[in-house]
Amino acid sequence: MNSRSKPALKKPALRKPAAKSAAKTSVVKKSAAKSVAKAKSSAKPASKTGKLPEWNLADLYSGIDAPEVARDLEKMDADCVAFETDYKGKLATGTANEDGGKWLAEAVRRYEAIDDLAGRLGSYAGLVHAGDSVDPKISKFYGDVSERLTAASTHLLFFALELNRVDDDILTRAMQAPELAHYRPWIEDLRKEKPYQLDDKLEQLFLEKAQTGYSAFNRLFDQTISGLRFKVGAKELAIEPTLNLLQDRDGAKRKTAAEALAKTFKANERTFALITNTLAKDKDISDRWRGFQDVADSRHLNNRVEREVVDALVASVRAAYPKLSHRYYALKAKWFGKKRLAHWDRNAPLPFAATDVIGWPDARNMVLTAYRGFSPKMADIAERFFTDRWIDAPVRPGKAPGAFSHPTTPSAHPYVLMNYQGKPRDVMTLAHELGHGVHQVLAAKNGALMAPTPLTLAETASVFGEMLTFRRLLAQTKSAKQRQALLAGKVEDMINTVVRQIAFYSFERAVHTERKNGELTATRLGEIWLSVQGESLGPAIEIKAGYENYWMYIPHFIHSPFYVYAYAFGDCLVNSLYAVYENAAEGFAERYLDMLAAGGTKHYSELLRPFGLDAKDPKFWDGGLSVIAGMIDELEAMG
Repeated sequence: MNSRSKPALKKPALRKPAAKSAAKTSVVKKSAAKSVAKAKSSAKPASKTGKLPEWNLADLYSGIDAPEVARDLEKMDADCVAFETDYKGKLATGTANEDGGKWLAEAVRRYEAIDDLAGRLGSYAGLVHAGDSVDPKISKFYGDVSERLTAASTHLLFFALELNRVDDDILTRAMQAPELAHYRPWIEDLRKEKPYQLDDKLEQLFLEKAQTGYSAFNRLFDQTISGLRFKVGAKELAIEPTLNLLQDRDGAKRKTAAEALAKTFKANERTFALITNTLAKDKDISDRWRGFQDVADSRHLNNRVEREVVDALVASVRAAYPKLSHRYYALKAKWFGKKRLAHWDRNAPLPFAATDVIGWPDARNMVLTAYRGFSPKMADIAERFFTDRWIDAPVRPGKAPGAFSHPTTPSAHPYVLMNYQGKPRDVMTLAHELGHGVHQVLAAKNGALMAPTPLTLAETASVFGEMLTFRRLLAQTKSAKQRQALLAGKVEDMINTVVRQIAFYSFERAVHTERKNGELTATRLGEIWLSVQGESLGPAIEIKAGYENYWMYIPHFIHSPFYVYAYAFGDCLVNSLYAVYENAAEGFAERYLDMLAAGGTKHYSELLRPFGLDAKDPKFWDGGLSVIAGMIDELEAMG
């Protein structure tokens, strides 16, 4: 949920562009949210993982009852009212004055300061809620802060709308002033929203009704999914420990966990179908009023990416299914001595893979060593997440599933949430989220309005961090079988990041398109899910009964419609970027960190230019996908 170029204040919507969530997180590997993928977490005994860190949110506020929270809420209310009084109805004339650029720059500066304060409040409420979404007191705090943010932001709503009505020539002249020129990237991005703006009263209505509309259903989803329990044997487990069992070495446990997931999802299908239908209809209404033509166009605009670029990515990935996922899963089935694998065996550990639990100190060392080998500056930033308690790693009842890195606000610092259980994929998740964190720290200098990065590049730093860690581990591994296991694990991660995310995107497109003609039953949603999954997974994966309801727990469908293609975008981009790195002379690390530090001040095409990469080139995506295919070639050669 990129707050970039949004007229409204940030709300406690925890998952930001970089915030990883559980779509890439849950089922399989959540390379930092790697889609239903890497977020599998179920508490590992402390004796095996070592003591796991819990974040210290006191850098934001000391507690939900802290007097500073009430003070800042009151300050935000007062600042918003004062801002409206000083500027509403005056932007056109004020900007046209002789010192219009300086005058408008002061207005933007005040707007940014309010945004930063609101970001601090909203981030704190969201992070506390992510840590425990079932505590009634925390849930009330989260809801109350969200309502206060929305109410306050109604006084700011006029600003972006009115600014976009200022004549182009007047604004161009005003931006000759250095003070306003600083905000040029934000203003230019804001102007791209102009064709889709409504009049002020409608915008205010949309904003205020969100609390009882999509925001309420987002909250219902979070609380429902965190409160679900799955009967596995004699135990009643939360979703993360249950999903984690899908990676257990014992096939019987994987099957039992899969059946427990299916049973509980089935029992709750009406709730999840209602949430999905409501949010899809809510988005359809908003898109229709704003004039978006395609169901994903609002996401593309938010990402500052052209529809044809995304369409080319999707087409390339779908065309590559046979040489990627279909071929790999056939190979994996052979390693298990089978022709086909049941869907609950898709992420099973390989028979020859090491089974040791990786302790937290070792995970920390693996990632920081890999980062330091690339750039000492990058490692130094990442190390602060450990030393300053910016990470929350244990699995706890009520804690949000998956993993993410929340940027909070530039006057503070990011926080990472994960559910660490000592698996190799958990190490990759740590590398992924710390990549986000480094990116967010570097971009913070751009301020609250221009630090956030569009999703098209939000996954670049995270996936690059994973690749650095993977390559370091591979180089240090001497055993041929363990090298094979590492390589296979990386291929699975990449399939979960690229193939699986595009399948998710295809599912969303089908659901949102069909929803225009009426509600979809849970059965129909399951049919669409099975269709896209069957296409992407291929004949070597046998989809058993119960899998039709696995769409229910993927948070990105709820929190950020069409977010998921950003993972595939980022993975293919990083494959190409890493190839440049391997062949580069001196200076690559500096150029890379400069790209991250740009935040949202430049279009992705401009940021990629120094590396000789062009995402608009039809061959660009095929190049990224060929890296995955090449790894599968290598695995096939190993036997």
